[in-house]
Amino acid sequence: LFSVISQLPITAHYDVAAEYFKNTTLLLMGVICVAASVEKWNLHKRIALRMVMMAGAKPGMLLLCFMCCTTVLSMWLSNTSSTAMVMPIVEAVLQELVNAEEECEAITAAGSTTAEENKPIGISKRELQNNRSLHDHMVCKCLSLSISYAATIGGLTTIIGTSTSLIFLEHFNNQYPKAEVVNFGTWFLFSFPISLIMLVLTWFWLHWLFLGCNFKETCSVSKKKKTKREEMSERRIQEEYKKLGNVSYPEMVTGFFFILMTLLWFTREPGFVPGWSSFFEKKGYRTDATVSVFLGFLLFLIPAKKPCFGKRRKEITTLEPIITWKDFQKTMPWEIVVLVGGGYALAAGCKTSGLSTWIGRQMLSLSSLPSWAVTLLACILVSMVTEFVSNPATITIFLPILCSMSETLLINPLYTLIPVTMCISFAVMLPVGNPPNAIVFSYGHCQIKDMVKAGLGVNLIGLAVVMVAINTWGIRLFQLNTFPEWAAASNITSQT
Repeated sequence: LFSVISQLPITAHYDVAAEYFKNTTLLLMGVICVAASVEKWNLHKRIALRMVMMAGAKPGMLLLCFMCCTTVLSMWLSNTSSTAMVMPIVEAVLQELVNAEEECEAITAAGSTTAEENKPIGISKRELQNNRSLHDHMVCKCLSLSISYAATIGGLTTIIGTSTSLIFLEHFNNQYPKAEVVNFGTWFLFSFPISLIMLVLTWFWLHWLFLGCNFKETCSVSKKKKTKREEMSERRIQEEYKKLGNVSYPEMVTGFFFILMTLLWFTREPGFVPGWSSFFEKKGYRTDATVSVFLGFLLFLIPAKKPCFGKRRKEITTLEPIITWKDFQKTMPWEIVVLVGGGYALAAGCKTSGLSTWIGRQMLSLSSLPSWAVTLLACILVSMVTEFVSNPATITIFLPILCSMSETLLINPLYTLIPVTMCISFAVMLPVGNPPNAIVFSYGHCQIKDMVKAGLGVNLIGLAVVMVAINTWGIRLFQLNTFPEWAAASNITSQT
């Protein structure tokens, strides 16, 4: 293999190496800097516990609360990081629920507080699984699976949420350089309603599947209807929140950068008015990566302690930054960078060799079908493939093919590419489908049959919502009812 590679021309080496360091790689690195700061200073834990305190210990409200929290985190962090951050909090809450129930039973049986004094503070995961009732068992399944699904839903909302959307953005910009229609703002306007609808429908589905249809009992926020167990659980959660103390200076800086990054992404090219990128003459030098890298770099410079200008110089020089290189290395998923880079290289190879064009021409038989049917068939196909193949590999294989097919059938490429990109993320039926599934499965609260049964419903919900969205507000937002000039120009270039 090495002898074959050594015989390749230098330009081939350069072309392959260039695919591993794209604009999206810098975008990911800048976002990871903010994610490292969030994780280091426990900002995610403060947000999660605060939302749990607002929701209370009712199972239905607790489910909705954790799903909303995970969705918000997954909009800006990777699905894997969001799941890994929230699942320990979910596990702690589940332990508190079981502990509170056992304490209530002990207090009732003994008639005094001696049983509470003699009881261990915490229980192991195995004891948690053996001692819980059938209701607790279903609550554990429901909460655990909801984190994986909420992370997937949140990842759809922003263009930086998943590796598949980053691969789509890079491939689309390379394939259609004159198409300035997809950016952070337009993607968010299209996908946010999808995520919101999916979140509500998935909550109803999981509640019905695991907790039943008694929404009035499981979602009541009335203090009069709270049981002794729920009151003790809420008390323990409040104690955990108090341990965090007041909001620290690094948390405030991280939150400010988080909001600032979002505002700069939205106002770069909002579409309806000129954005701040219009102040620069040359195009291509201000992207979403420009914002994330700049703000991420500042986190290495800003001190973690609030500067006091009256202090001595010795004390000032000992201040550490908000994040260090070790913090960044701990959070940065380099394996994702390599995987995505390999996907870019494979997609470029399919385009250069003409394989994608050839496959696209073989699909001329689909010209008799309406455009929505072609898109639906493509979405169903990738939804099945992605359950067994990694998401980056799936989208890398299908993107060049779908681009050529759309150009051949004179369909706006975005009408097919956007739904397919979203449906590839719906690998929620098996533990091997994506890393969040594997993380949730490792906690031992649910079996494969539970994931298949619940994930099938989420898959169908996602497919239906995406198809409705692309045929309603998607057509108006991206002008999907016409074959654009930038696609026609690319089609002529590929034919020549």
